[in-house]
Amino acid sequence: MLQLVIGNKNYSSWSLRPWLALRHFGIEFSELRIPLYTETSAQLLKEYSPAGKVPVLLDGDLDSEIVVWDSLAILEYVGERFPELPWLPSEPVARAVARSVSAEMHSSFGALRSTMPMNLRSHKPMATIPPDVQRDIDRVTEIWRDCREQFGAGGDCLFGEFTIADAMYAPVVSRFRTYGVSLDPICQSYADAVWQLPAMQLWIEAAIAEIETISMYE
Repeated sequence: MLQLVIGNKNYSSWSLRPWLALRHFGIEFSELRIPLYTETSAQLLKEYSPAGKVPVLLDGDLDSEIVVWDSLAILEYVGERFPELPWLPSEPVARAVARSVSAEMHSSFGALRSTMPMNLRSHKPMATIPPDVQRDIDRVTEIWRDCREQFGAGGDCLFGEFTIADAMYAPVVSRFRTYGVSLDPICQSYADAVWQLPAMQLWIEAAIAEIETISMYE
C-alpha cells in the first residue's frame, strides 16, 4: 500500500503534483496531510521525510519500506512501479519533450513561484506584473503552446492525454486563475482542461474546505 504525505491542499503546490497523478490514474494510496508552518510541522515532517518537506511517498511495510521524496522523483517512481499506465507519451520525441518540460518546471520559474504562491481559496488579480514574473509567464505559455501544437492532437492535455507533464504544471494553472493572468486561446483551453480534471476538482474542493491559513501566502 502506498502512502502519500502532503501539506495543506490550499497552498502546497509540490504536494498537488503526485497526488493529482495518482488520483487521475486510479492508483490506491492513503493520504497523510500535515499542515505546514505550525509549531509541530517540522517535527512531524522529519518522521517521514529525510528532507523535512512534503510530499513524501512511502511504499511497503516498516520492515522494507521505500521512501521517496520530491514531487518529480515520486512521479518517476510510480511510473516505474506501474509501467502499464501512460505516465509519459509513448512516442520517443514527445516523451523526451515531456521529460524536458517537466524538469524545467521542477527547476525554474522562481519569480513566478515567489510572487504568485498557490492559494486556491483566493482571487486577487494583479494590476501590474513584475518583469521577471512576466518572463516566467511567457516561458510557461510558450511551453504550453508548443506542446499543444506539436503533440496535443489526441486530447486536451499537453501531449494529448494526461501525463506527468500536466501534473507538474497543474499548480501553475491554479496560480494563473488566482492572480488573473490573461491567456491566449490555446493556453486558456489547456488551463480549463486541467482545472476540470475530476482529480483536480477533488483537490480544489478539499483545499477550499481547509481551515488553516498561512499568512505569507495570503
